[in-house]
Amino acid sequence: MLDRTSPKDGAHSAAMMQSPSIHRAYTRCRHGQMHYRIAGQAQDQRTPVVLLHQNPSSSYEYEPLIRALATDRLVVALDTPGYGMSDAPPAPPGMAGYAAAFSDALNALAEEGVLEGPVDLYGFHTGTLLSCELAIARPDRVRALGLTGIPMFDEAAIAQRLASAESFPKPDEDGAVIGDLLSKLWTYVVTSRDKAVPLDKAALNFADKARVLDRFTWAYRGVWSWDFSRLEQVTQPALLIQPAEDLHSVSLEAAARMPSCRVVELPDLDRDIFDIAPERIAHELRNFLDRV
Repeated sequence: MLDRTSPKDGAHSAAMMQSPSIHRAYTRCRHGQMHYRIAGQAQDQRTPVVLLHQNPSSSYEYEPLIRALATDRLVVALDTPGYGMSDAPPAPPGMAGYAAAFSDALNALAEEGVLEGPVDLYGFHTGTLLSCELAIARPDRVRALGLTGIPMFDEAAIAQRLASAESFPKPDEDGAVIGDLLSKLWTYVVTSRDKAVPLDKAALNFADKARVLDRFTWAYRGVWSWDFSRLEQVTQPALLIQPAEDLHSVSLEAAARMPSCRVVELPDLDRDIFDIAPERIAHELRNFLDRV
């Protein structure tokens, strides 16, 4: 194929491939302020991507993916209400309630001239359900979805997880509840990490999750009370990018319930995918979204 790019076009392409800066800002939603990270520039031929994170993380977990995606499009990563630096709702709102707050933010960002027109979504773990719920609620704004790790366990497992989330003890004066939770969180995030992730980065990931210990289970309550039959109402084109994690089989089953969901498996990856393979995730998303 002939290269028809002019020298000016080549210079522009080189500039686009440079690692973009990530900026932080706030918009508004029904619960107050919603914090977000943003990078890249709007492009005529490429739809902006909105990233919705797992819990109890924040948009911080997406920084490597933001940089990888924002080389050729606008990328916005929102902090779920009550997580990261977004204001909290007065009580756990469930997936529909979180999605309604994200819908508010899409409207506010459009009014502010930051994020106008259609958007594509990408969600990881909890973010998959948030993305699906937002896609159902806002077909006027959501064009397509990328998903990784849909937590559709069987009914017994979901009931057990919901009961655990709803009965999780409140912090006590001597710190036993929080101390135990922090110990388990350190083991999961740091001790059991993929060893390709440096210790200092793993410690920052731990700190990101640890900042919301008083609302640790709020989003989990929404996850385990969500009606997974709603997957069938997601009519937008979707892509499941699935590593060989513990959600592998249930995620594939969930994707099969969606009317239009392709699957790409990454069998050599397991956890910490945004720290060790952000370019691969971005590559799969880009290939899919640019062809929708």
